[in-house]
Amino acid sequence: MFSKLSTRGIASRLASVAQRTQPKESAAVGTENSRSEAVFAREQKYGAHNYHPLPVALSRGEGVHVWDVEGKRYFDYLSAYSAVNQGHCHPKIIKALTEQSQKLALTSRAFYSDVLGEYEEFITKFFGYDKVLPMNTGVEGCETACKLARKWGYVEKQIPENKAKIIFARNNFWGRTLAAISASNDPSSYAGFGPYMPGFELIDYNNVTALEQALQDPTVCAFMVEPIQGEAGVVVPDEGYLRKVRELCTKHNVLWIGDEVQTGLARTGRMLAADYEEVRPDILILGKALSGGVYPVSAALANDEVMLCIKPGEHGSTYGGNPLGCRVAIAALEVLQEEKLAENAFKMGQLLRTELSKLPKDVVTVVRGKGLLNAIVINPKYDAWDVCLKLRDNGLLAKPTHGDIIRFAPPLVISEAQMLESIDIIKKTILSM
Repeated sequence: MFSKLSTRGIASRLASVAQRTQPKESAAVGTENSRSEAVFAREQKYGAHNYHPLPVALSRGEGVHVWDVEGKRYFDYLSAYSAVNQGHCHPKIIKALTEQSQKLALTSRAFYSDVLGEYEEFITKFFGYDKVLPMNTGVEGCETACKLARKWGYVEKQIPENKAKIIFARNNFWGRTLAAISASNDPSSYAGFGPYMPGFELIDYNNVTALEQALQDPTVCAFMVEPIQGEAGVVVPDEGYLRKVRELCTKHNVLWIGDEVQTGLARTGRMLAADYEEVRPDILILGKALSGGVYPVSAALANDEVMLCIKPGEHGSTYGGNPLGCRVAIAALEVLQEEKLAENAFKMGQLLRTELSKLPKDVVTVVRGKGLLNAIVINPKYDAWDVCLKLRDNGLLAKPTHGDIIRFAPPLVISEAQMLESIDIIKKTILSM
């Protein structure tokens, strides 16, 4: 219990901290971008240096646009790595968030809630699986899938204890936990963080021969793969690759784990990228746009044979399946369906790639993608980071990956007029190089 004196003392100290952390008055004048610079400087001083953001300080978003602290408007062509498929601050999703937050936000899984079962029924029927295991972030969903696959391998496939293997494709990306980096062949992800998770092996992406050879090992329990490799630079496999993955996994009694955290939820022009080949993974991982970008929600979906291998106490999360996340996820999925965002992504993606293909080949050497998950490859004589800075100056935000690749992935609510306006910005920028 605080005395009045100690309360005043705490208030005084808090006021002192607030005063020290406010930008200096002089920083608010002098240059046009001084407010942004103050944001950059504060993050640099007080935050860990584990990101290298494009220098723009955002304060507001709506639909396909975001605004910086100076009030300049931009097209968002990253969509928070496809978390904001439904557009920034979608009113239906915000309404669900607001209403549920005023009733009940968190119970933990120590108790039942009146929303979790409703959400579980909704999402399992939406995607056609028996069960869902709710988590929060995409990497948690992927870790859940790996645990499920290992447990299934021991219980159902009778793999000897501690011998289960999971196969991954090279250049995969599913996060930066110790398990995720153990599956990576990118030194910037794994170097300096060993020792690594045993039982993870890599094969070439889009290589059916390598997959068939790897699956002949009787200790393999699963193959985890992205239908399109997003972080690797929107690498699209050959047509028929996913059908062959399904066929080989079935043949060798191996679970296919479909990592649709970035490619799923209408991003590629289908509700799931795997829908292009009319196949279904044994374990489906969703995240990012599962909440429309307003709250961390992820999920691993599977049928009973796999999901019921996990028993009480063997996996969980305090926040996983919380009432707030469940209510938001239902609204986010309804928006995708009601607004036909997969259909719009397909149509707008075709328009975008058609126009990007007209850009000078000595600057843009490759255009690739599906739906509104796209990338251009910049001629190495130009700097992709500089291109992104020029795009920013012209009112469009994108981010390079792997040096010479720029992803173009706007929110799926983008209209044709907005698409054409943003394409003009891209053309103007590229032609100025």
